Amino acid sequence: MNVNQLIYRNLKNNLKNYYLYVFALIFSVSIYFAFVTLQYDASMDPATGTIKGQAAVRAGTIVLILIVSVFLIYANNLFIKRRSNEIALFQLIGMTKGKVFRLLTIENLILYLVSLAIGIGVGFSISKLMVMIVYKLTDVNDIATLHFSTEALSQTLIVFSVIYLLIMFVNYLFIKKESILSLFTIQQSTEMKVKRLSIFQVLLGLLGIGFIISGYVVSQQLFSGDFGTVNELFYAMAFILGAVILGTYLFYKGSVTFILQLIRKSHKGYLSINQVLSISSIMFRMKSNALLLTIITTVSALAIGLLSLSYISYYSAEKQAENFVINDFSLVNEESYNQFTSILEENNIDYQVNQIEVFNVELDASGIMDFNYNEDASVTMDPSELQLPIVSDESIEGIDVDENHFLLSGYSDFLQRFMSFKNSGEATLKTKSEEFSMKFLGLNREYYVSSYFTNGGGMPIAIVDEAKYEQLKADLDPELQHRSQDGGAITFRGVDVSERDIEKANELFLTEEIDQWAGNDSQQNMARNQKMNMGLIMFIVGFLGLTFLVTSGCILYFKQMDESENEKPSYTILRKLGFTQWDLIKGIQLKQFFNFGIPLFVGLLHSYFAVQSGWFFFGTEVWTPMLIVMSLYAVLYSLFGLLSVLYYKKIIQEAL
Repeated sequence: MNVNQLIYRNLKNNLKNYYLYVFALIFSVSIYFAFVTLQYDASMDPATGTIKGQAAVRAGTIVLILIVSVFLIYANNLFIKRRSNEIALFQLIGMTKGKVFRLLTIENLILYLVSLAIGIGVGFSISKLMVMIVYKLTDVNDIATLHFSTEALSQTLIVFSVIYLLIMFVNYLFIKKESILSLFTIQQSTEMKVKRLSIFQVLLGLLGIGFIISGYVVSQQLFSGDFGTVNELFYAMAFILGAVILGTYLFYKGSVTFILQLIRKSHKGYLSINQVLSISSIMFRMKSNALLLTIITTVSALAIGLLSLSYISYYSAEKQAENFVINDFSLVNEESYNQFTSILEENNIDYQVNQIEVFNVELDASGIMDFNYNEDASVTMDPSELQLPIVSDESIEGIDVDENHFLLSGYSDFLQRFMSFKNSGEATLKTKSEEFSMKFLGLNREYYVSSYFTNGGGMPIAIVDEAKYEQLKADLDPELQHRSQDGGAITFRGVDVSERDIEKANELFLTEEIDQWAGNDSQQNMARNQKMNMGLIMFIVGFLGLTFLVTSGCILYFKQMDESENEKPSYTILRKLGFTQWDLIKGIQLKQFFNFGIPLFVGLLHSYFAVQSGWFFFGTEVWTPMLIVMSLYAVLYSLFGLLSVLYYKKIIQEAL
């Protein structure tokens, strides 16, 4: 038998092993080619394209390479270990390790080339769908076209050629390191020895849980004012990251085994068949899988967290535009206002105007803030010297403030993290030459002027009685009126049009060369810009997160398939002892609940605390987008657990 015949027979006889490897290859090539094709799409051109995000796609491409590389190397390792007996037999009949390596290299090359061709075809077929999704998320009105990118093809071939060489190098090290005897026993070797519950293991488990909890606690205090300087914030973030990752590793290394041993001990050694198939199996393998499960959990938490934050920003785009621009159009320059209203009249578009006069005063808020000011802090401000916009209660419908009282309005969750106001108290308003002690009435979340007057939405406005407003206005400090050319008050003008005319009015606002004075803005345009920016980021993060979900789910699934093959003789014995198929399946279901459920639950828990610690930087809504992302991730991840149960069911059926 020559080498070609041997290769053909090997490929034919190992189809049951190869199909997993081929699936991994085709999946990896298709998603990579489709993603790279997006990078070279005309709409992503940095100069002429409708979506300015080529740099973000390139960064995502690098992350994608890392994900598929790890996935393929793991799939290859699983595959070559399954063939360990065959490799040992080749050496027993006289083949050198070098010849065995060349034989495997040729077989892999054939599979690689076939999978590469199929994967590129699949990737090309779904590339248009990806472009359509990007257009939908970024609110781009364009037609997605299906085109074959030679640049994407060449980049895909280069990347997967490098991955192929890396896989062959791993195979070479495996064949060179393993002896013939070890190759025969590699699939039957146990992952760990069963040991009695030790004090060290108890401490290790408790330490892991303690690290995770401490990371969670610090994450909730991150932006509460406890860390005032940049260095303190940096050290706190480093502690959170290190504590959670180390705690997760120790959790898998000691905590899970420790808890399961306690359960086992509570039964005094008398375990049901379900517990034997689940608890015992997990105890033997969880410790050796600690590093793998830590990586899967950490990256899953990162993917869920980043996708949740980007979706929070995308989901909150319209609400933030309403808060920051207030009306359909906000104008603070009289010339721009006259120009725009004239254009609306020329085009027979009815409009309504909301005008509010605004000026700045200095506020000593020491008596109404729960705030520890630190002069060395670089992320805080002195509450005794706040510059605050002032408006009259007569300019706002439905609000009436008594004399010598004031109300703060336009308060965000972001501001609440850094500047916590009391429900009542006294504060001092300062003009150029006078000070007025006034009673604080509380906070109102409504926004009444555009973010141009409130430092980008970072500060609320103060609403006072009309008489007090005129008194304050008569003694303005010109140095505080940063946005005024003459050092006086500025009039905010909000223009609203009917819903049927909003698209046309917005187009006129953007195309008729309205004076781009700072503060002139369109609510619809602001929401669209944020959706365009965050939509692309959400797509990239979502695509990478989905890719990691599939790859990590496949890794756990492949591992369960490998374990089921090794445990097949045990199922044969149990079936002969009289246990039914359903008896064994119930134990397997519990085992898969632990194998897939523990990483999923811990990953979701990590991502929850990560999102809760900083979601207010990204938007105004948190629960709905976060729960949607977590639910989708959990459902998709659970599918791999279901597939594992179905595969075990097939193995159990074949056990007799």
